[in-house]
Amino acid sequence: MLKHEIQYHHDSAQLFERIAEQPWAILLDSGQMLNPLTGMLGSQYGRYDILVAEPFITLVTRGETTTIAQNGQTKTSQEDPFLLLKKILSKYPALKLERILDAPFAGGALGYFAYDLARRIEKLPTNALPTVKMPEMMIGIYDWALVVDHREKKSVLVSHGLNAETQKNWLRLQALFDGTCGASLKENNIRKFEVKTPVTSNLPEPQYSLAFVKIKAYIEAGDCYQVNLAQRFSAEVVGNSWLVYRKLREISPAPFMAYMNLPLNENESFQVLSNSPERFIQTNGNHVETRPIKGTRPRSNDVEQDLAYSKELLTSAKDKAENLMIVDLLRNDLSKSCALGSVKVNKLFQLQSFANVHHLVSIIVGKLKPSKTSVDVLRDCFPGGSITGAPKLRAMQIIDELEPHRRGLYCGAIGYIGFDGDMDTSIAIRTALVNQNELSFYAGGGIVADSDERKEYNETLDKASSFITVMKFFMRL
Repeated sequence: MLKHEIQYHHDSAQLFERIAEQPWAILLDSGQMLNPLTGMLGSQYGRYDILVAEPFITLVTRGETTTIAQNGQTKTSQEDPFLLLKKILSKYPALKLERILDAPFAGGALGYFAYDLARRIEKLPTNALPTVKMPEMMIGIYDWALVVDHREKKSVLVSHGLNAETQKNWLRLQALFDGTCGASLKENNIRKFEVKTPVTSNLPEPQYSLAFVKIKAYIEAGDCYQVNLAQRFSAEVVGNSWLVYRKLREISPAPFMAYMNLPLNENESFQVLSNSPERFIQTNGNHVETRPIKGTRPRSNDVEQDLAYSKELLTSAKDKAENLMIVDLLRNDLSKSCALGSVKVNKLFQLQSFANVHHLVSIIVGKLKPSKTSVDVLRDCFPGGSITGAPKLRAMQIIDELEPHRRGLYCGAIGYIGFDGDMDTSIAIRTALVNQNELSFYAGGGIVADSDERKEYNETLDKASSFITVMKFFMRL
């Protein structure tokens, strides 16, 4: 075990700036922001930030092919990407991290699993068009991580030392992160960012209305119970995406934020900017947990109105029924990998309030079967039922029929699976891509039998509001 404690700073973004432009640099960000008025950290949810770069193995899945790169050599595989990842992780012994700062991660797999990776699990139609050229899965196997613990106010650079290059580079890594955060990259030295065109949707209200009516007809015919319908927003942009992410975390911190700088090819890269409020699957030892979100109301600057919105959500029979459908779906999904009788609902319909919306959140737990791993439970639950509908397969078929474009990363998963077997992943909602001079993101909501079309459409706008606000900040129109 290699470890080196560095000076703690409340803003991990200033540390990440030292590696932000490296290929495969990733920040898993708990959304901790210091409130200048109170001097307190602004997120009540997160504790750890995880910063990584320089993976010694990478897995990139495009269609039926996964390319594995290691030590300057590449090979390809047609194997199921989840099972391929499981096989690669199994080559390394189970390494239980010394609980330095109670750190959750000291190396392992980290990256994203796009929604369209579900095509390797289920047979789906191909009506929706691809939008951007991006892989269905991008996972790095990292041998070191910088873990920031906001509760203990400590930061530590850690590694299991599985890759010989880590030992060689250890002093360089220490020097990179040592010193004051004032040594990090300054904004005036970064290329500026600009939104060059108005934000447009691929499913404006008239088209959304047609899709809504078709979903209601499917529900009335008994074809399904709930379908998540989303619209895609996009605009032409130029400049450094990191500036957008910094502004996003300033105005709308969330417990499962992430920034990724990933190579598209030898000459191009793209960035993932995630502002997700939703945990997908977490494993800790044999403990498994998921926290689906269903039920939304907007926030208001008026305190009384804001309270009224939250009370309305908490007492809404429609929203509770919608949430319960997904709870039942996830109970079934978890049961594939969890011990018989261990899957239980710990909490139902808990209110969680974020910068732009109120949500209802439930908590489901289980105990992993001895024969199963974190990768197994991730695959068995993928993609998350809270952003498909129920039954899941039929809902996904309807989504592909009615949404004009494939979802890509949206509603997939972002997170890590450590060498010790523990995992934490989020649902990739409130997540934007900056790819080939386009910034795009989705916003959607679950439609059930008693859904109101206007309210559902407005809910997508409420969920999109943080990104819309950020983009307006960078517009030069």
